Amino acid sequence: MSPKVSVVVPAYNNEDYIAATIESILAQTFTDFELIIADHSSTDGTKAIIEKYSSDSRITVLDTEAGGGALRNWNRVTEAASGEYLKLVCGDDILYPRSLEVQVAAIEEHPEVTLVASTRDIVDARGVVVVPRRGLAGITGTVPGAKAVRRTVVVGSNIFGEPACVLLRRETLVKVGLWDSQFPYLIDETTYARVLLEGDFRAVIEPLAAFRISDSQWSVRLVQEQSAQAAGFHRWLRAEHPSVVSAFDVTVGNARAWLMARIRRFAYLWLRRRMNTTDE
Repeated sequence: MSPKVSVVVPAYNNEDYIAATIESILAQTFTDFELIIADHSSTDGTKAIIEKYSSDSRITVLDTEAGGGALRNWNRVTEAASGEYLKLVCGDDILYPRSLEVQVAAIEEHPEVTLVASTRDIVDARGVVVVPRRGLAGITGTVPGAKAVRRTVVVGSNIFGEPACVLLRRETLVKVGLWDSQFPYLIDETTYARVLLEGDFRAVIEPLAAFRISDSQWSVRLVQEQSAQAAGFHRWLRAEHPSVVSAFDVTVGNARAWLMARIRRFAYLWLRRRMNTTDE
């Protein structure tokens, strides 16, 4: 029989954190899951660490050829999945023990729901929580997917969080064509929007995952590209689904995306200085 949940990890150069990520998945209170890990031709010790877990019957270890960006490896692990539900976890993030238990219960209680998301804690390189309970933008319970999509546009930020915060129906993800990287920095949010336009959204207030801040998030170049791609994402949604997103929503969302990208950078710079001071 296929497992209820497929947890998939597209790993790349995560040698400092991949063991903690895998251990957090294996420690779930909900046990009917498979774990699929694909190393995307890492140049560090990631693959060797993953191989240490290959004897676990729950784990399938794959290799992904270099190139193709995140899309190649995200689709690689997703295409190998067989569970009814799918959760993608990046190779440096953490699932809290009750993550699968809570989210599977939420999605099974509401058959019309195609995607469940929880709040998450933002942690530093040492795993210390620096921002608790982020996400969802005030949404609670179950709402139409289109309403949740409009909300993420107006807020100008990914209200659903990183993939570790999300559980979705695999058949719906397959129906919409798997992961969508037309806006590479928003591969998760763009795909969520496609999935949510097929059904309802369920918000779980309890933090069920931790997202780790990385050095790459402190660059000016990243801030500029993130806000530009967010604007492109908003315009695309308006063009494809004018009944869901208005022109005014796009204007408001673009302004907020520009502002939020810069606020995030200042916050990350402060956190970097804080971590460097602590290490001294």
